[in-house]
Amino acid sequence: MTYENPFEAIHSELNELKGMVKQILTAPKEDHSLKIYTVKEAAKLFKCDPQTVNNNIKKGNIQAFKIGNGTRIKHDEIFDSNNVVKSIKYKR
Repeated sequence: MTYENPFEAIHSELNELKGMVKQILTAPKEDHSLKIYTVKEAAKLFKCDPQTVNNNIKKGNIQAFKIGNGTRIKHDEIFDSNNVVKSIKYKR
């Protein structure tokens, strides 16, 4: 009389899941340092109006550059080193 191990199927599935998790954790992270944003995209990230972003560019709070007719902002100008969106709150 031979008995099959009831946990063998679960064990093989767990090993498969471990492999998938390991693959996800070791996957290379996307490099955003070269990414550039339009004024509209930056406004969405700041959760403000595009005019507020334009005003901050004119004041010099945000460094931007022109490409053709559009203004572009580098990733580092929008995010700080911890990848958190910088604040451009209105100051009176």
